[in-house]
Amino acid sequence: MKSEVQAFPILVAPAIVLITALLSAALIVALRRLLERYAMARPNARSSHKIPTPQGGGIAVIATVLAASLGILGPQTELADVASLTILGAAVVLIAGVGVIADIHPNYVAPRFLLQALAVGMMIVALPAQLRAVPFLPWPLERTLLFVGGLWFVNLVNFMDGLDWMTVAESVPVTAAVAAIGLLGHLRPPAITVSLSLCGAMIGFAFFNRPVAKLFLGDVGSLPIGLMLGWLLVLLAGNGGRAAAVLLPLYYLADATITLIRRAVNGEKLWQAHRSHFYQRATDRGFSVIEVVARVFVANLLLAALALATVLRPSREFDIAAVLAGAVLVAWLLMSFARGHRR
Repeated sequence: MKSEVQAFPILVAPAIVLITALLSAALIVALRRLLERYAMARPNARSSHKIPTPQGGGIAVIATVLAASLGILGPQTELADVASLTILGAAVVLIAGVGVIADIHPNYVAPRFLLQALAVGMMIVALPAQLRAVPFLPWPLERTLLFVGGLWFVNLVNFMDGLDWMTVAESVPVTAAVAAIGLLGHLRPPAITVSLSLCGAMIGFAFFNRPVAKLFLGDVGSLPIGLMLGWLLVLLAGNGGRAAAVLLPLYYLADATITLIRRAVNGEKLWQAHRSHFYQRATDRGFSVIEVVARVFVANLLLAALALATVLRPSREFDIAAVLAGAVLVAWLLMSFARGHRR
């Protein structure tokens, strides 16, 4: 893996996580009554909750990440990084607005998809021009595939946000691992800052989303979180960490993609609410919410450990072995969810 050591103070990292966790929690408390009045999520075919619950906690999470990222980087940030973060920030705000539309008018599918595509396109533009995530492909084809993959990744993060603590169990290990890889000298300060800020903001949100949740992210949170995670993973892949970029989101990729393919084969409408994800079927087959998210969290920690190992011991053979080990782990988890608890 390529290494470009950056002057990022390691001791500052825990402070960033702590401050953003507290800021996210404080903003949620400030917004709570407003969300209870205007942003109630009613149970539907996709829901795991039984009673109306306020959504929109993602507003606090995203506001925290944007404020912290811009505030921490400061005037010493290189011009190219400022331009990249400005475009990314605009894309995050745009797709958060798409999330507001989705939360209020869930049937406006086509306009939402077009605006999502615009936001993902902006995220691709925010990438360094010289970055090559898949270097053996021509640059235009690579960027096209990154755009399609980014659009799918944003939506799969949204699809998987259907259980208390689920997005926390995914985003915290992923962002912590990306930050650790960055602190080892493989990513630039903007990526480290965004990953630490998102990790802390999600920890602050976790208190309110613990089962039984008193607050949901809403699409206003899950869509921009997917966009930022996608940006971080592409940067990771482009800096030589392709195996790590595959391993970190592997459970989400597998659950959402297999579910989509199964629904398409069955002739189901892909945009309609449903409960056919593996984690949803697990709760229908005897697993408690805590049991599901605990298994996902532990699996993601193991995937993060494998990702870090590929960075610390870079070789093609080790990358292949680590990805295979991660695939076996994810396959075992999916099968255990599909089987359910044995009676």
